[in-house]
Amino acid sequence: MNYIEHVGKYFIMLKQVFRKPQKWSVFKEMLFREVEDLGLKSLGIIMFISFFVGGVVAIQTALNVDSPFIPKYLIGFATKRGIILEFAPTFMSIILAGKVGSYITSSIGTMRVTEQIDALEVMGINSLNYLVLPKIIAALFFYPLLVMLSIFLGIFGGYCAGLLTDLFFSEDFIYGIQLDFNPYFLKYALTKTVVFAFAIATIPAYHGYYVKGGSLEVGRASTMAVVWTSIVIILLNYFLTQMLLG
Repeated sequence: MNYIEHVGKYFIMLKQVFRKPQKWSVFKEMLFREVEDLGLKSLGIIMFISFFVGGVVAIQTALNVDSPFIPKYLIGFATKRGIILEFAPTFMSIILAGKVGSYITSSIGTMRVTEQIDALEVMGINSLNYLVLPKIIAALFFYPLLVMLSIFLGIFGGYCAGLLTDLFFSEDFIYGIQLDFNPYFLKYALTKTVVFAFAIATIPAYHGYYVKGGSLEVGRASTMAVVWTSIVIILLNYFLTQMLLG
């Protein structure tokens, strides 16, 4: 019953979030700030992990298809499919859930325990709309760009791995990338990313907004937010894969 209560409070929160902003000038300023905090500050870790994991995927694939009967271009083909379909949208979203989710929960939770949210309510401001909606919009519009960058860097990392290790020729890798390219897979990856971005922005916000106690409870809420956001992403990934590729 406790879980049902939390789900109900979550959807009631969303109803409050998606109301018309009271001052567009303030909302626009908050939106640009959230784009920087949630998106631009995540560029470094996304670029670093995507490049090196792409290289590892290519090397692992090359070592597992080390047979004269298996064409070498399958290394590029398998690397491309793995990065576009699963690694970039899902793995990157889980990383963002850890980095961004804890930030959202701690920032909103700190405002709650220091009674800043109560002050906003006293002034007649819809605190959920003011605090959460800019985060949702920033995540929905910026995270697909991060995933496209992750796809590019992951494949480029695989290409560089071939140049550095001599496990496969770069010409074969490029041919494998171009072989049987299906644009629908990019749409699939971006669709998953948008759904995951909504979860990353709203679930931690829920945990932060309804936190009770002091700084210790804010820390616990941040941990719970990351855990539950990751669980929801994995469950959504299963159902979206069934619906979009089944």
